[in-house]
Amino acid sequence: MLSTALIAIDSTIIATAVPSIVKDIGGFTEFPWLFSIYLLAQAVSVPIYGKLNDLFGRKPVILWGIGLFLLGSILCGAAWNMLSLIIFRVVQGLGAGAIMPTTITIVGDLYSVRERAKVQGYVASVWGISSVVGPTLGGVFSEWIDWRWIFFVNIPLCLLAGAMIMRRFHEKMERGRPVIDYKGAALLTVGLTLVILGVLEGGQAWSWTSPTSLLVLGGGLALLVIFGFVERGAAAPVLPLWVFRRRLLVTSGQIAIGVGAILLALSAYVPIFVQDVLGQGPLVAGFALAALTLGWPISASQAGKVYLRVGFRACALIGTTLVLIGTCLLLLLDAQSSVLTVGAYCLVIGLGMGLTAAPTLIAAQSSVGWSDRGVVTANNIFLRSLGSALGAAVFGAIANAIIGSNTVDPARLTTAVHRIFIGMVLIAIVMLLLAALIPKSADAITTTPADDHTPAPDDTTPANSDSRAAADDIPANSDSRAPDDPAPTSTR
Repeated sequence: MLSTALIAIDSTIIATAVPSIVKDIGGFTEFPWLFSIYLLAQAVSVPIYGKLNDLFGRKPVILWGIGLFLLGSILCGAAWNMLSLIIFRVVQGLGAGAIMPTTITIVGDLYSVRERAKVQGYVASVWGISSVVGPTLGGVFSEWIDWRWIFFVNIPLCLLAGAMIMRRFHEKMERGRPVIDYKGAALLTVGLTLVILGVLEGGQAWSWTSPTSLLVLGGGLALLVIFGFVERGAAAPVLPLWVFRRRLLVTSGQIAIGVGAILLALSAYVPIFVQDVLGQGPLVAGFALAALTLGWPISASQAGKVYLRVGFRACALIGTTLVLIGTCLLLLLDAQSSVLTVGAYCLVIGLGMGLTAAPTLIAAQSSVGWSDRGVVTANNIFLRSLGSALGAAVFGAIANAIIGSNTVDPARLTTAVHRIFIGMVLIAIVMLLLAALIPKSADAITTTPADDHTPAPDDTTPANSDSRAAADDIPANSDSRAPDDPAPTSTR
């Protein structure tokens, strides 16, 4: 939770400090890169760190991530102009890319299926608290102290998180000679960088039909195609292609894309609607959106009781139905709506997200053994980030097409936001259909009797062996241990 707090607070604290940063070191036209470059560095590094988790263990990877985030925070606090600050944000993003998947993977290692949803709810609550604490700290530091402290505040948090992990988290790793897929890692990193950069900056830094856009997106897609062919013959692929062939992993990954897109739309356009259409201040707009982050951890902490009773698929169907209801309710908003109404609708979506995101991720984690859990977790998190990037591009294009370059008009803005809400409804419908496609075999792990202390399966089976390709989507070395048995390789 401390490690998660690092990236959760950082994602919200900087937004309120941007005016102070620009006033001090300049660079108004470049400041959007503070967000884009951080998201880019984090997203493209997540799959690589996921594989490193499986090769070298979770502890060295998360300590590396915390150390890198600490270094990046110190450098950002010492930045002398906007260019240096943007470069140092890359360092922070690479650290966050290690922390985010590793914390969730560690939860999958330490806790049984029966415990995991409650613990994921605790971790999700960190984001809810950060959504209030982050902007508040950012405003206090910017107005009363110095904007540089929005980065320096990470120093004690990094040291505390690193010290606790070093002292309290123990794992037994058999040190061999892991084979590292350097070629695949390079192709994946560069390909993803170009694709996400093209999506983030398309329609912003350059038009979608410009030669630059076609070159960046086309080059990225070409490298990813080459990556696919290279991985087929790799001895230890950085991203095994079986991840994209198993129905449970594919459906949970596609749901993660939808989660990322809807989160981006809510975070970007609900505050704008509350401020420019309803005429409220930024603080009230922030509290309206906070209802989303309040509902998520509440339902996520209770999701375990739901999926243990009805199964992963039924739990995801309940969650996506709530998301669909919440997004449909957003269509009822107009200039006469109250902020409480906006918050209530966001709360419904948050409750649905908690019953969707956590159970589908837990189902994916539980379908593989320790040696593949890092890759599966990282793939799910990366796809959520990709969904946010795609959402930023698509919804931004919708808003720009309606509002244009004119002064923001409440009527035009209302129309634009309603079009975006329609897009969210369509995404929620697709998520509901994907939840229905989750295989019934995913629920087998939830039916394991609590008193059945079956020995943990052998986690040394190669990921690409025939025994992994079980027809029922549950591989031979899946997380089928008894729900109350500890993981074989980690201790709390």
